[in-house]
Amino acid sequence: MRIPLLSAFSGVAGVSLRALSFTLCSFSLLSSAAQADDEKEELRDLFFGAAMYYAHQENYFDAIVALDNELAQYHRLDEPELDPFSEHLGQAEFSVGDLELSYRMHREAGRAIEAVLKGNVSQEVRNEAAYRLAKIHYHKQQPLNALHALEMIEGRVPLRVRADEQFLRARVFMELGRLEEAVELLKDLKGEESLNGFVEFNLGIAQLKSNEEARGVLELTALGKRRGSNPVDQALYDKTNLLLGSHLMEAGELELARPYFDRVNLEGPFSNRALLGAGWVEARAGRYDRALVPWRILQNRKGTNEAVQEVMLAVPYAYGKLDVHSTAAINYGRALDAFGREIDTLTASINSIRQGKFLEALRRKEATQVQNWVVALRNLPEAPETHYLLDLMASNDYQEFLRNYRDLNDLYERNKEWLKSLTAYEYIISARRAYYEPLLPQLDEQFRALDVRIKLRMEQRDQFSNRIEQMLVSRRPEYLATADEQEARLQLLQLHKEIARNPNGFTGETRSRLARLQGILDLRLSTEYHQRLTEAYRHLQELNIEIEKLQTIYRSYVRSRQAATHSYTGYNKNIQRLRAQIHAAQQRLEMLMARQGSMLEALAVEELERRRSQLESYQIKARFALADSYDRANELQEQREDERKIEQHREAQPETLPAHNPPEMEASETENNLQEPDEVEQHREAQPETLPEHNPPEMEASETDNKLQEPDEVESHSETQTEALPRSSSAESEAPEIEGDKA
Repeated sequence: MRIPLLSAFSGVAGVSLRALSFTLCSFSLLSSAAQADDEKEELRDLFFGAAMYYAHQENYFDAIVALDNELAQYHRLDEPELDPFSEHLGQAEFSVGDLELSYRMHREAGRAIEAVLKGNVSQEVRNEAAYRLAKIHYHKQQPLNALHALEMIEGRVPLRVRADEQFLRARVFMELGRLEEAVELLKDLKGEESLNGFVEFNLGIAQLKSNEEARGVLELTALGKRRGSNPVDQALYDKTNLLLGSHLMEAGELELARPYFDRVNLEGPFSNRALLGAGWVEARAGRYDRALVPWRILQNRKGTNEAVQEVMLAVPYAYGKLDVHSTAAINYGRALDAFGREIDTLTASINSIRQGKFLEALRRKEATQVQNWVVALRNLPEAPETHYLLDLMASNDYQEFLRNYRDLNDLYERNKEWLKSLTAYEYIISARRAYYEPLLPQLDEQFRALDVRIKLRMEQRDQFSNRIEQMLVSRRPEYLATADEQEARLQLLQLHKEIARNPNGFTGETRSRLARLQGILDLRLSTEYHQRLTEAYRHLQELNIEIEKLQTIYRSYVRSRQAATHSYTGYNKNIQRLRAQIHAAQQRLEMLMARQGSMLEALAVEELERRRSQLESYQIKARFALADSYDRANELQEQREDERKIEQHREAQPETLPAHNPPEMEASETENNLQEPDEVEQHREAQPETLPEHNPPEMEASETDNKLQEPDEVESHSETQTEALPRSSSAESEAPEIEGDKA
């Protein structure tokens, strides 16, 4: 069984363990880790395998707990080298740090790797450990420490991390401003399949920053022209096009910038910003009608997006530039309505977050079951609006606080469950005590009877064994006599004693019979001696078997009694100690959760307030722009109305002759005077009225009066009379004739 290592050293929690399966093998046994990468390692300890199973299931906490328990038990053993866990000891110690890195415990992971670096390992393993330590420092935004770790690498780097090590070194150089060195490393990495796209992107950025703008633009352009079915790859291409288009637009290269915005996928996450940028390119070029094309598409998208809200002002702005002020005013009105609704939503969201509902939603059980739970909060009643938090959630700081809070909450919930388990354990212990304690006196009585019986059998066995050993040394037939024979032998012995004390009291026949019986008995014992000795030895074995059975029963009694006793004794102190530790941990977790939650709430409120301030600013601009559009529309309407009235008036009025003939007409009249007399005569005939030959009486009277006045007054009066005449070409043309008549 080959056990892969966790992905924690990649700096991204949740990365597939399979991708780093070789890593565990390389660090498992430090002395042999530098051997071939595909060398398989067998699982020697089932408990270690169970811990790795939890790790494969991304249950890192359970895996850490299992490994900690195994390591603690291993170090308490008298002969730990006999434990099969010793085969995975190095791997387990390294994996604990690796798993802790999944919970952003960089310090513990760093200590584990530094222990590897200080150990007696090969240079290849040391190089890989240095690379992983550098990666930890890089993710902790410590590029200088990362560079120091990379400088510890000497000689050959394992093939599986060689490209990653070079890529990491290039990014560290970029962070430190050593762009030329980064460019050279990235050029060497081009074509690496595992880093496809990312090398070109970083190379283009490094070239743009290192005054190689033309090469950087070419590199990013080539990357942006790619198309991929993988959403991650396509997002990278879209980001490249958006970055390059924005860069060129800021540089004033408007004609070059537009194609990059057009290459962005309209369904991708960067499409809104690309549509906004494409419109601004056209607007800056003065082509407002073309700017409306992408902006109108963007205008119909979700109104919570920052680009969509900006385009709500850009569209009427473009209409205003096109002198379509009425349409601009309508769009400004719609924008004001939308901004007002969103401001109300943001205000409600801020209040909801300040009331703690955001953290309550994060602590719900669905948070561990539903992917992107924070995004799904908007579907919950009375939950804060999270559309505006999408950009915030993409930031590293917010993700760090969010994961810390969720991990702390997960640990808090586990501790609560453990407290419930401790209560359940106490109930179980009390139930066992109530059940076993009445039974123990009876068990003790049976135990004592069995003990006596075993002792008796053992004494018999010892005695019998001693006799057999004596018979093996010297022949003792009487030891093999049966009980009847023993009794007969004792009776014969008693009779022999009686005969010896009173020889005259017994007849010869009696002595003869007694001697025959003694002979028969001795003969039987003598002839059956070997057979009986064999049977005696067999009986001794049977006795041993019986004693072994009795001892088995005895040990079973002992184990049962100990198990019964141990099932309810000795736990109270441990439970009390664990409960106290858990309560202390809960208090600390509550404090840490409050800190992390406050940071989350502060970040969320700050983001929502920023968006609300932005919308309020948009709202003010829209109001002024709306008023200006109304003014311009009214002015335009009034101007058009005036023009219409003038046109109507001109159409209603008869054509009037000018007060004085233009010079060309004078010339024509002169020419007319030079015309033939017949034409002049015809012209005179065409005149509607002819002056009388004599002035009317009132005019003559006035002339008489004029003769009585001063010459100056006469002159002024004559001028007044001349102006009082109707200004018509005919009248003016007749004036010389009147003066002629006066003359």
